[in-house]
Amino acid sequence: MENTRRFNTFAEFYPYYLNEHNNSTCRRLHFIGTSLVILIFALALIIGNGWWLIALPFAGYGFAWVGHFFFEKNRPATFQHPLYSLFGDFVMYRDMLLGKVPF
Repeated sequence: MENTRRFNTFAEFYPYYLNEHNNSTCRRLHFIGTSLVILIFALALIIGNGWWLIALPFAGYGFAWVGHFFFEKNRPATFQHPLYSLFGDFVMYRDMLLGKVPF
C-alpha cells in the first residue's frame, strides 16, 4: 500500500524517511549513490562539461532503488515526496558521515 501521507515540513518528513531506510544495505547503497552524485557533479564543474550531469539521476537513483526494491522491500519515498526525498538523501548522507545514522 502506497503512503499518501502529507508532510508540512522536512522536519516532519525526515523521521518517516529514516524509517523507510532500516536496512543497512539499502542505506549503504544510498551512500554510494549520493557519493557518486557528488563526484560526478564536481567532475562536471571541474572539467566544464555539463554532459556529465545526465549521469546524476542514474547514479543516485540507480543505487537507491536497488536498495529499496531488493533489500528494503519498499517503494522509494521519491515516488510520493520527490523534493523531500532528494533532500533526505543528502541529510542522511551527512548524518551517516557524522555517525548519527549507522552504515
